Amino acid sequence: PFSKPVPLEEELQRVVPVVKKIREITDIPISIDTNKSLIAKESLINGASIINDISSLSFDENMADVVSKFNVPVILMHMKGTPEDMQKNPSYENLMGELISYFSQRIDYAVEKGIKKENIILDPGIGFGKTLEHNLMIIKNLEKLKIFNMPVLLGASRKTFIRKLTKKDDLPNHPDVITGSVASVCAGAVYGAQIVRVHDVKETKAALRIVDAVKNV
Repeated sequence: PFSKPVPLEEELQRVVPVVKKIREITDIPISIDTNKSLIAKESLINGASIINDISSLSFDENMADVVSKFNVPVILMHMKGTPEDMQKNPSYENLMGELISYFSQRIDYAVEKGIKKENIILDPGIGFGKTLEHNLMIIKNLEKLKIFNMPVLLGASRKTFIRKLTKKDDLPNHPDVITGSVASVCAGAVYGAQIVRVHDVKETKAALRIVDAVKNV
């Protein structure tokens, strides 16, 4: 929140060499978080596997063409405003209704641009133009996004709402924040998330084993 855009050349220097080096040591899929088509293209050329665009292909008119050409999965995220202004008193008349309307439009746009439906992943954008209450409401209502029959990704790990609830606002690495992050992932898995983006992989994996066991009993 409140961050300014990173210049293109700087982002290229930050990102592409790292993607290259990671690909040299592992074949694990690499997701590249960018809203710039040139960064996406160069990252894919050098070994990235997934495009994660917080603007849902709206900030760069060429992004959808890159995703379509390379035929890779793309994460479409909901955000109200821009990173610079999204947390300035965000409000909604109908939170889930607005998210569903937004995703309907962005999915239609992506498909029109030649992106396959099976390559689309939806991210409701926890913390991106949302209050603490909005974030909790989204997690509780993730099932509503299943109407699109597309994987739903939850990225709640260590975000501000968790630090506020655990009263550790300025301590993102505090054990209470890690525990809160794992709890948010478990709640998300119960309510409909199929993919989770986390910092604490080991702890989250152990917790999700229990969630899966309960769900599948």
